[in-house]
Amino acid sequence: MFPAKVFPFILWFKGYKGESFKLDLVAGITVAMVLIPQSMAYAQLAGLPAYYGLYAAFLPPMVAALFGSSRQLGTGPVAVVSLMSAASLEPLATAGSPEFIAYSIVLALVVGIFQFSLGVLRLGMVVNFLSHPVINGFTNAAAIIIASSQFSKFFGVYVDKAPHHYETMMRVARAVMDYTHIPTLMYAISAVTIMALLKKFAPKVPNVLVAVLITTVISYFTGFNNDVTVEISAVKLPGFSEQIQEFNQVTTLIETYGSKRAEIGNTADRLRSTEKGGHGGPSVKLIRLESEIAILTNHMDHAKEEAHLLRKALRHLKFEAVTDGDNYTFYPKDNIPAGIETDGKTWRLKVKNKPLNSSKLLMMGGGAIVGEVPEGLPTIAIPELTLKSFFKLLPTAIIISLLGFMEAIAIAKAMAAKTGQKIDANQELIGQGLANIFGSFGSSYAVSGSFSRSAVNLSAGAVSGVSSVITSIVVVITLLFFTHLLYHLPQATLAAVIMMAVIGLVNIKGFVHAWHAQKYDGIISVLSFVVTLYFAPHLDKGIMVGFVLSMGVFLYKSMRPVVAELSLQEDKVLKSAEHYHLKGCRHISVVRFDGALFFANASYLDEQVAKFRTEHPQLRYILLDASGINDMDASGEEALSLIVDRLRAAKLGFAMSSIKGQVMAVMERTHLLDKIGMENLYPDTKSAVADIIKKVHTNTDLPEKGCKNCPLTMYIPAYRDRDGHH
Repeated sequence: MFPAKVFPFILWFKGYKGESFKLDLVAGITVAMVLIPQSMAYAQLAGLPAYYGLYAAFLPPMVAALFGSSRQLGTGPVAVVSLMSAASLEPLATAGSPEFIAYSIVLALVVGIFQFSLGVLRLGMVVNFLSHPVINGFTNAAAIIIASSQFSKFFGVYVDKAPHHYETMMRVARAVMDYTHIPTLMYAISAVTIMALLKKFAPKVPNVLVAVLITTVISYFTGFNNDVTVEISAVKLPGFSEQIQEFNQVTTLIETYGSKRAEIGNTADRLRSTEKGGHGGPSVKLIRLESEIAILTNHMDHAKEEAHLLRKALRHLKFEAVTDGDNYTFYPKDNIPAGIETDGKTWRLKVKNKPLNSSKLLMMGGGAIVGEVPEGLPTIAIPELTLKSFFKLLPTAIIISLLGFMEAIAIAKAMAAKTGQKIDANQELIGQGLANIFGSFGSSYAVSGSFSRSAVNLSAGAVSGVSSVITSIVVVITLLFFTHLLYHLPQATLAAVIMMAVIGLVNIKGFVHAWHAQKYDGIISVLSFVVTLYFAPHLDKGIMVGFVLSMGVFLYKSMRPVVAELSLQEDKVLKSAEHYHLKGCRHISVVRFDGALFFANASYLDEQVAKFRTEHPQLRYILLDASGINDMDASGEEALSLIVDRLRAAKLGFAMSSIKGQVMAVMERTHLLDKIGMENLYPDTKSAVADIIKKVHTNTDLPEKGCKNCPLTMYIPAYRDRDGHH
């Protein structure tokens, strides 16, 4: 039915009743209660302000449900996609900056376009190129990276990100050893405890919502956040103003270098476009511009390292305050003048990547909270997507698209197994693609299907995608009227939400399972895990290494398929002589080729036939069991033709059995059938062996007439010595 194909949600209302709506209503509200705090947490994981998570929870759940095939899949911000979005964009802009936010929204659009295109072109099978062992290794590593990335918020410390995640964790560890904000740690531990206990003893209660409500209320009444803005003169530390001035100079220099590099880069891009298609290589002017860009990049790297050291020194400073009404005076914690009474609290300077305002220094005497969340819906606008930015973001978008879709389709299929619903992978791609496209119009970053929220949706009794529409409506109501209630939500609670969410991604049994299935699968899974961990936050490296290894194994196995010599087993069935330790006939070699016969392995069949001839000097006939050959190309046909010529030249017989239709068609078109002869083709291997035995065993040219106790007519196990050798 055409309308239902374009608008799948039409099928929701077939037999839809008032009771169904009640179930969808309850499920939609329940999912929203989980989605709102989770989305804010994941937005920060993506390097965005927390409220951008609400924007990502606004349109995508509804659009994905309307145009997808699953009726219970909960779409929105998810941990792995959030982390990959941040990691891929950090080289382009500073996390949280307007440029970074713009890139995140454009990335969502590119992801959506790619997913939608795959769905429309019916190319959902491309996800099969990412094998399960690779995904298992990647997901386990990503879970560890995501969880550990929240440690700084857990302990209330601030560090700069290093080029590698493990280096960042070392910085966090040193910062924690230097100072831990105990109230922040208590909020984080309390949130984890609440969620864990409710999950175990009251699984139907939305544990995330309860943890958020309790910690937010306590934060509000206890004044967990205690920040004040002061002038630099209020800080009584010798040399402090010089430190601030030096830091500001370096950060300003970085901005200057960055602006200049961007300007020269744009000029170089325009010059490249005009020179494209010319001959003789790049012009002298373009080479000079590229050299200037390289020099500026080098200067920026040095300045960034210097800024990091200055920022680290400023963050290391700890103060105690003397209050006089609304006036604060800060003294270094380890050098308070005699006779001065302080508040006993530890205060720290808030330092970001921007120059500090000497008249408005932010001093932190408490923990971090979400703070101001803009009230109202995001501005609906089409992101500015240029051809340059599209191709710049496309490699990352492809990986995010495939990973996100694999997660979504796996969840959808798992739920469909319980509900009996039919899932269309291509329609789901269209739904996920449109969710990202329309989501980007509403300032959303890249989203995907969520396992935890889908499970909540299903357990709450959702009947159709109406539940996801209701979830979006609840998010809209929150954005319009209740954002002020999120002001005092502790950042530590959001960190706890993320850590609890990704625990379910850890699957150690997956490594063992892959190893038991095939050792090389286990090795690939472990290598994907290790590489992802080492190169984090550049997660694409782990995926690429795993993909290359998987394709390498696939190509190797395709180039060297199983070529087995068959003999009779005790159950009177022809099976691999080598695998079952069977004795073969001296005069007849029954060979089975398992795999498509094509250019990559055609010569391998020739090699194996030559090997069998060498191993059996009294060989008189070769029967090729073609039951395992599913396809054959020109190279395979040519190799088979040469084998026939060589065997005939050596006065050896050749026959084929169990030839499939598509292979037979190739042999007909190339006249290979005429060369082999129809009399040498058999419908099955059993009848072929019976006929060839009559021909060969009555051949008077053999040194001895006949073949007593032929292994192809009776079961004869091969002799093996004590060491297991034949």
